[in-house]
Amino acid sequence: MGFTTKQIHAGVVPDPHTGSILTPVYQSTTFVQDSVDEYLAKGYSYSRSGNPTVRALEEKLTVLENGFDCTCYSTGMAAIQAVVQATLSAGDHAVISDVAYGGTYRLCTKIYQRYGVEFSFVNTASPETVEMAIKDNTRLILTETPANPTLKLTDIEAISAISKAHGIPHAVDNTFLTPFFQRPLELGADIVIHSTTKYFDGHNATVGGAVITKTGPLDESIRFVQNASGVIMSPWVAWLTLQGSKTLSIRMERQTANAQAVAEFLEAHSKVARVSYLGLPSFEQHALAKSQASGFGAMLCFEVDNGAEAGKRLMDSVKLCTLAENLGSVETLITHPVTMTHADVEESERRRVGITDGLVRLSVGLEDVEDLIEDLGQALDGL
Repeated sequence: MGFTTKQIHAGVVPDPHTGSILTPVYQSTTFVQDSVDEYLAKGYSYSRSGNPTVRALEEKLTVLENGFDCTCYSTGMAAIQAVVQATLSAGDHAVISDVAYGGTYRLCTKIYQRYGVEFSFVNTASPETVEMAIKDNTRLILTETPANPTLKLTDIEAISAISKAHGIPHAVDNTFLTPFFQRPLELGADIVIHSTTKYFDGHNATVGGAVITKTGPLDESIRFVQNASGVIMSPWVAWLTLQGSKTLSIRMERQTANAQAVAEFLEAHSKVARVSYLGLPSFEQHALAKSQASGFGAMLCFEVDNGAEAGKRLMDSVKLCTLAENLGSVETLITHPVTMTHADVEESERRRVGITDGLVRLSVGLEDVEDLIEDLGQALDGL
């Protein structure tokens, strides 16, 4: 069965009571039991521990990532939190991509380090560097690929081989490419993480997260954290995400085509200093992008000449592109990582990993690409 067919039908069956083609929103705190002896006979007791609407989304994402099972969360950061809590204890160590979403960096350095967990943020584009960073107490390797916002790639297969040799789970944040373009579990990873807020939703309507595991024991440990901590997805968010996910592939195809055209335009513009996009032959890891994914996605970043001030003027001058946090939506969103998504990352750390003050991140949407290019062109010409 093809991916698009699965994204429409997996996890969804007609409502047995009404025949509704859409999964109902089971907006209920609790579920009535027939008897004490038949407790949980219908599968549900209390929505923190499981909800039919949320379960439909979990089943769909499991199929799309080709995993064992899935748990869904209130946000993407709650999903990251569940993985960290399920795999790490005080005194443990984790290896994490040095370029990652600012919230991931903040969660690890500002919260979990206070409880005696150690983190090494290393260049996971280099398998040798990852190997050298592993310690006797390393219990997790967490990579984000493509990384936010520079798009640095990690060789999923190579890092997964290292993790297996050391008996350490390898978790991959697959938010930027989605399972339509990249399926880390098929490349050897053990856990996949998503901010469903982004491409699965696709419409700037919800915040949510998901974790898909390769094995039953990993799912069991993460599911325990989900229930114990209560960081669950609401039924209404799950219902909206179910609808958004049905058009994932067609949106990704159009957004990726738009991103390719925009990246080529920016690369040729005299006032653009550099462009990073997986689909450009000039992208340093272009060959790896082609080898481990079937598409290049809709995220790109670039810098304009004359640095940060020129970049800020550009972001304040666009008319169609929207200055806002988030990504993956049908609208094109333009973001300044230093003041927005990565503001909590120390300046020295940002500079070390290439998140410069003048970096502009662009999440390309579904608009007519000629209009996007015209908008960016007028903003660049005004610099």
